Amino acid sequence: MVSRVMVGSDETRLVVVRGNSASGKSSVAAGIRDRFGRGLALVGQDNLRRVVLRERDVPGGRNIGLIDTVARYALEAGYHVVVEGILYADRYGDMLARLAADHRGVTRCYYLDVPIEETLRRHASKGDAEYLAQVNEHHLREWYREGDLLPDGLETVIGADSSLDDMVERILYESGLARLSAMDA
Repeated sequence: MVSRVMVGSDETRLVVVRGNSASGKSSVAAGIRDRFGRGLALVGQDNLRRVVLRERDVPGGRNIGLIDTVARYALEAGYHVVVEGILYADRYGDMLARLAADHRGVTRCYYLDVPIEETLRRHASKGDAEYLAQVNEHHLREWYREGDLLPDGLETVIGADSSLDDMVERILYESGLARLSAMDA
């Protein structure tokens, strides 16, 4: 049995935003942070995995522990935390479930459920030509996992019919962040 190390406080909030590539995860996380202000740490899978470690997304990858460590550190320091990424359930699910169970405050997990055709449309609308040249339809179809939910009903599913503003508002409200104040500058 893994020993539990409780993290954060009754006042901290932990939000996990998962979904396939081009489902809107990064935009939602950035929107939450922009609306909330200082005192909210954004723990992005792509940044830690691709930029910090320059690691491929593989089972047992070292980025899994790094995401967990960074989220726990920020919670212990009194920050609210948004963890966002594709975060495949079979690779990241155990870590995310432990993190959620160990967090003393309110934890909310969301899965952005966007069909593959909408994923392709959203991807094509991105303005980053270099990224579009590196990531194409073949990649998106290869990476896509329909209904890749965490076990035990840990997540709330948000469909493709929700606007970015609606998703941000919903998460701010359901997590309790909407009722809290940002840190002073």
